[in-house]
Amino acid sequence: MRAQLDQPERIEADFVVVGAGSAGCAVAARLSEDPATKVVLLEAGGEDKNRWIHIPLGFGKTFADPSVNWCYETEPDPGAADRRVFWPRGKVLGGSSSINGMVYIRGQAEDFDHWRQLGNTGWSFDDVLPYFKRSEHQVRGADGFHGSDGPLCVSDVEQHPICEAFIAATTELGFARNDDFKVPAKTAPATIRQRRATAGAARPRSAICGRRYTGRTCASSPRRLPSRYCSKAGAPPA
Repeated sequence: MRAQLDQPERIEADFVVVGAGSAGCAVAARLSEDPATKVVLLEAGGEDKNRWIHIPLGFGKTFADPSVNWCYETEPDPGAADRRVFWPRGKVLGGSSSINGMVYIRGQAEDFDHWRQLGNTGWSFDDVLPYFKRSEHQVRGADGFHGSDGPLCVSDVEQHPICEAFIAATTELGFARNDDFKVPAKTAPATIRQRRATAGAARPRSAICGRRYTGRTCASSPRRLPSRYCSKAGAPPA
Protein backbone atom coordinates (compact mmCIF):
# COMPACT_ATOMS: atom_id res chain seq x y z
CA MET A 1 0.00 0.00 0.00
CA ARG A 2 2.82 2.38 0.90
CA ALA A 3 4.53 1.68 -2.41
CA GLN A 4 1.36 2.57 -4.27
CA LEU A 5 1.06 5.89 -2.44
CA ASP A 6 4.64 6.77 -3.34
CA GLN A 7 4.00 6.29 -7.05
CA PRO A 8 3.58 9.54 -9.00
CA GLU A 9 0.10 10.30 -10.30
CA ARG A 10 -0.32 9.20 -13.90
CA ILE A 11 -2.29 11.50 -16.14
CA GLU A 12 -3.15 10.54 -19.69
CA ALA A 13 -4.08 13.18 -22.23
CA ASP A 14 -4.24 13.82 -25.94
CA PHE A 15 -2.40 17.11 -25.58
CA VAL A 16 -0.12 18.56 -22.90
CA VAL A 17 0.32 22.33 -22.98
CA VAL A 18 3.32 23.45 -20.92
CA GLY A 19 2.83 26.93 -19.52
CA ALA A 20 -0.52 28.61 -18.85
CA GLY A 21 0.51 32.04 -20.06
CA SER A 22 -1.25 34.14 -22.68
CA ALA A 23 -0.53 31.70 -25.51
CA GLY A 24 -0.82 28.51 -23.42
CA CYS A 25 -4.28 29.38 -22.14
CA ALA A 26 -5.51 30.22 -25.63
CA VAL A 27 -4.07 27.02 -27.15
CA ALA A 28 -5.44 24.81 -24.37
CA ALA A 29 -8.87 26.42 -24.57
CA ARG A 30 -9.09 25.93 -28.33
CA LEU A 31 -7.97 22.31 -28.10
CA SER A 32 -10.47 21.55 -25.35
CA GLU A 33 -13.39 22.79 -27.45
CA ASP A 34 -13.50 19.24 -28.80
CA PRO A 35 -15.35 17.26 -26.06
CA ALA A 36 -13.57 14.08 -27.13
CA THR A 37 -10.14 15.59 -26.50
CA LYS A 38 -8.42 15.56 -23.10
CA VAL A 39 -6.04 18.46 -22.51
CA VAL A 40 -3.65 18.93 -19.61
CA LEU A 41 -2.45 22.47 -18.96
CA LEU A 42 0.68 22.75 -16.81
CA GLU A 43 1.49 25.97 -14.96
CA ALA A 44 4.31 26.76 -12.54
CA GLY A 45 2.28 29.33 -10.66
CA GLY A 46 -1.10 29.13 -8.99
CA GLU A 47 -4.63 30.00 -10.05
CA ASP A 48 -5.58 33.61 -10.73
CA LYS A 49 -7.46 34.13 -7.46
CA ASN A 50 -5.51 37.21 -6.38
CA ARG A 51 -8.06 40.04 -6.46
CA TRP A 52 -5.54 42.54 -7.80
CA ILE A 53 -5.25 40.53 -11.03
CA HIS A 54 -8.82 41.44 -11.94
CA ILE A 55 -8.67 45.15 -11.09
CA PRO A 56 -7.43 47.42 -13.92
CA LEU A 57 -4.90 49.28 -11.73
CA GLY A 58 -4.05 46.21 -9.70
CA PHE A 59 -0.78 45.77 -11.58
CA GLY A 60 0.72 48.15 -9.04
CA LYS A 61 0.20 45.39 -6.47
CA THR A 62 1.32 42.49 -8.68
CA PHE A 63 4.27 44.27 -10.29
CA ALA A 64 6.74 43.00 -7.67
CA ASP A 65 4.71 40.32 -5.88
CA PRO A 66 6.72 37.06 -5.96
CA SER A 67 3.58 35.00 -5.44
CA VAL A 68 2.40 35.87 -8.98
CA ASN A 69 5.58 37.27 -10.54
CA TRP A 70 8.94 35.67 -11.30
CA CYS A 71 10.55 39.07 -10.66
CA TYR A 72 13.35 38.51 -13.16
CA GLU A 73 16.22 40.89 -13.74
CA THR A 74 18.21 41.45 -16.91
CA GLU A 75 21.93 41.04 -17.19
CA PRO A 76 23.88 44.25 -16.42
CA ASP A 77 23.00 46.76 -19.13
CA PRO A 78 25.90 48.95 -20.37
CA GLY A 79 23.37 51.53 -21.52
CA ALA A 80 22.00 51.82 -17.98
CA ALA A 81 25.30 52.20 -16.11
CA ASP A 82 25.56 48.40 -15.83
CA ARG A 83 22.41 48.21 -13.75
CA ARG A 84 20.14 45.17 -13.81
CA VAL A 85 16.71 46.13 -15.07
CA PHE A 86 13.67 44.65 -13.35
CA TRP A 87 11.81 42.34 -15.75
CA PRO A 88 8.43 41.23 -14.36
CA ARG A 89 6.92 38.05 -15.82
CA GLY A 90 3.72 36.36 -14.71
CA LYS A 91 3.92 33.31 -12.45
CA VAL A 92 0.21 32.61 -12.38
CA LEU A 93 -2.61 31.34 -14.55
CA GLY A 94 -2.75 33.72 -17.50
CA GLY A 95 0.97 34.48 -17.32
CA SER A 96 2.04 38.07 -17.82
CA SER A 97 -1.42 38.99 -19.09
CA SER A 98 -2.55 38.59 -15.48
CA ILE A 99 -0.09 41.12 -14.04
CA ASN A 100 -0.12 43.92 -16.61
CA GLY A 101 -2.29 47.04 -16.65
CA MET A 102 -5.23 45.32 -18.37
CA VAL A 103 -4.72 47.45 -21.47
CA TYR A 104 -5.60 45.98 -24.85
CA ILE A 105 -2.76 46.78 -27.25
CA ARG A 106 -2.10 45.16 -30.62
CA GLY A 107 0.98 46.92 -31.87
CA GLN A 108 1.65 49.51 -34.53
CA ALA A 109 0.34 48.72 -38.00
CA GLU A 110 3.56 50.04 -39.56
CA ASP A 111 5.59 47.46 -37.62
CA PHE A 112 3.56 44.58 -39.03
CA ASP A 113 3.90 46.00 -42.54
CA HIS A 114 7.66 46.35 -42.05
CA TRP A 115 7.93 42.68 -41.03
CA ARG A 116 6.13 41.77 -44.25
CA GLN A 117 8.52 43.96 -46.25
CA LEU A 118 11.40 42.03 -44.72
CA GLY A 119 10.03 38.87 -46.30
CA ASN A 120 7.72 37.54 -43.59
CA THR A 121 4.73 36.53 -45.68
CA GLY A 122 1.44 36.71 -43.83
CA TRP A 123 2.58 39.27 -41.25
CA SER A 124 1.35 42.55 -42.73
CA PHE A 125 -1.27 44.42 -40.72
CA ASP A 126 -3.96 43.49 -43.25
CA ASP A 127 -2.93 39.83 -42.88
CA VAL A 128 -3.12 39.73 -39.06
CA LEU A 129 -6.14 42.02 -38.61
CA PRO A 130 -8.72 39.22 -39.22
CA TYR A 131 -7.13 37.21 -36.38
CA PHE A 132 -7.23 40.18 -34.01
CA LYS A 133 -10.91 40.61 -34.85
CA ARG A 134 -11.66 36.90 -34.37
CA SER A 135 -10.08 36.91 -30.92
CA GLU A 136 -11.81 40.08 -29.70
CA HIS A 137 -15.17 40.66 -28.04
CA GLN A 138 -15.52 44.44 -28.18
CA VAL A 139 -18.53 45.23 -25.99
CA ARG A 140 -19.56 48.27 -28.07
CA GLY A 141 -19.85 46.10 -31.17
CA ALA A 142 -17.89 45.12 -34.24
CA ASP A 143 -16.55 47.40 -36.94
CA GLY A 144 -13.81 47.34 -39.57
CA PHE A 145 -11.06 46.99 -36.95
CA HIS A 146 -12.80 45.24 -34.05
CA GLY A 147 -14.64 41.97 -33.54
CA SER A 148 -17.44 41.09 -31.15
CA ASP A 149 -17.58 37.27 -31.22
CA GLY A 150 -14.15 36.36 -29.81
CA PRO A 151 -13.16 35.14 -26.34
CA LEU A 152 -11.13 38.22 -25.32
CA CYS A 153 -13.47 40.76 -23.74
CA VAL A 154 -12.49 44.37 -24.44
CA SER A 155 -14.34 47.39 -23.07
CA ASP A 156 -13.89 51.14 -23.12
CA VAL A 157 -13.06 53.01 -19.94
CA GLU A 158 -14.41 56.32 -18.74
CA GLN A 159 -12.15 59.21 -19.63
CA HIS A 160 -10.65 61.49 -17.01
CA PRO A 161 -11.24 65.26 -17.41
CA ILE A 162 -7.51 65.96 -17.25
CA CYS A 163 -6.87 63.55 -20.12
CA GLU A 164 -9.63 65.15 -22.16
CA ALA A 165 -8.19 68.61 -21.48
CA PHE A 166 -4.77 67.47 -22.70
CA ILE A 167 -6.25 66.00 -25.90
CA ALA A 168 -8.21 69.20 -26.49
CA ALA A 169 -5.02 71.23 -26.15
CA THR A 170 -3.22 69.11 -28.74
CA THR A 171 -6.06 69.44 -31.22
CA GLU A 172 -5.83 73.24 -30.82
CA LEU A 173 -2.20 72.90 -31.90
CA GLY A 174 -3.29 71.18 -35.11
CA PHE A 175 -2.96 67.50 -34.20
CA ALA A 176 -5.80 65.26 -35.34
CA ARG A 177 -7.70 63.51 -32.57
CA ASN A 178 -7.59 59.71 -32.51
CA ASP A 179 -10.20 58.06 -30.31
CA ASP A 180 -9.01 54.53 -31.12
CA PHE A 181 -5.28 53.88 -31.32
CA LYS A 182 -5.95 50.37 -32.68
CA VAL A 183 -6.87 52.04 -35.96
CA PRO A 184 -3.89 52.87 -38.23
CA ALA A 185 -3.36 56.61 -38.29
CA LYS A 186 -0.65 59.19 -38.52
CA THR A 187 0.81 60.59 -35.31
CA ALA A 188 -2.09 61.80 -33.20
CA PRO A 189 -2.83 62.20 -29.51
CA ALA A 190 -4.90 59.41 -28.03
CA THR A 191 -5.77 58.15 -24.60
CA ILE A 192 -5.88 54.51 -23.59
CA ARG A 193 -9.57 53.76 -23.86
CA GLN A 194 -9.80 49.99 -23.74
CA ARG A 195 -9.26 47.36 -21.08
CA ARG A 196 -9.45 43.59 -21.40
CA ALA A 197 -9.84 40.38 -19.44
CA THR A 198 -6.84 38.17 -18.68
CA ALA A 199 -5.94 35.15 -20.79
CA GLY A 200 -6.57 32.97 -17.73
CA ALA A 201 -10.28 33.36 -18.39
CA ALA A 202 -9.86 31.26 -21.54
CA ARG A 203 -8.31 28.18 -19.93
CA PRO A 204 -10.03 24.77 -20.02
CA ARG A 205 -11.80 24.53 -16.65
CA SER A 206 -11.18 20.85 -16.01
CA ALA A 207 -7.59 20.63 -17.23
CA ILE A 208 -5.55 22.65 -14.77
CA CYS A 209 -2.67 21.47 -12.59
CA GLY A 210 -1.50 24.42 -10.51
CA ARG A 211 1.36 25.26 -8.19
CA ARG A 212 3.79 22.83 -9.75
CA TYR A 213 6.97 23.38 -11.66
CA THR A 214 7.82 22.00 -15.04
CA GLY A 215 11.27 20.49 -15.32
CA ARG A 216 13.54 20.15 -18.29
CA THR A 217 11.71 19.07 -21.40
CA CYS A 218 13.10 17.03 -24.26
CA ALA A 219 11.71 15.34 -27.33
CA SER A 220 12.41 11.62 -27.63
CA SER A 221 10.41 11.22 -30.82
CA PRO A 222 8.45 13.44 -33.21
CA ARG A 223 5.18 12.34 -31.58
CA ARG A 224 6.03 12.26 -27.88
CA LEU A 225 7.17 15.08 -25.61
CA PRO A 226 7.98 13.90 -22.06
CA SER A 227 8.11 16.49 -19.30
CA ARG A 228 8.98 16.13 -15.63
CA TYR A 229 6.40 17.67 -13.37
CA CYS A 230 6.56 17.85 -9.59
CA SER A 231 4.82 19.64 -6.74
CA LYS A 232 8.00 20.91 -5.07
CA ALA A 233 8.08 24.69 -4.72
CA GLY A 234 11.23 26.63 -5.29
CA ALA A 235 13.14 28.44 -7.97
CA PRO A 236 11.91 28.50 -11.58
CA PRO A 237 13.11 25.66 -13.83
CA ALA A 238 16.64 25.99 -15.21
